[in-house]
Amino acid sequence: MIRGMMQNKRIEISNDEAQQFLKMGKVAHVATVDEEGYPYVIPFVYVYEGNDKLYLHIGNIRESHFWSNIKQNPKISIEVSEMGDLHPGKKYACQSALVYQSVVLFGQVVRIEEESRKEWFFDALLEKYGNPEWTFEKEGYPIMPKIELFEVQIEKLTGKINHGMYH
Repeated sequence: MIRGMMQNKRIEISNDEAQQFLKMGKVAHVATVDEEGYPYVIPFVYVYEGNDKLYLHIGNIRESHFWSNIKQNPKISIEVSEMGDLHPGKKYACQSALVYQSVVLFGQVVRIEEESRKEWFFDALLEKYGNPEWTFEKEGYPIMPKIELFEVQIEKLTGKINHGMYH
């Protein structure tokens, strides 16, 4: 089985480094498959605090590609990456090298219904993406019943980093 195997060991990073990068990443590209076998990829904000669980959510959309796909097949793949500069090749354009870091994971997604867990998720989401100086007119999350929270049980996690020119 090739799923989750790093082909280019030279650019592979450790599991700890992959987890650290995943904590700091901003956008998760989540892949699901529909009932006809077509892949579907959509960007998400997410919360990852380490170990083998990642959290993401959808809003007030009960019939979406993502929602339909995971109801019939909970297996997903997630990619988080950050691009850097493109280093020009020495002789040829095809020898150019992109600076980047990425993490790919495979797992299964489960819907979380506990309100306290949803509150934890939004507190963590605001801490990760928000501004500590923000103030709100009222506290709490009144639209929580319209939110669907998902926990991804990570089965395989790999990461890689390319520092650019090496040839």
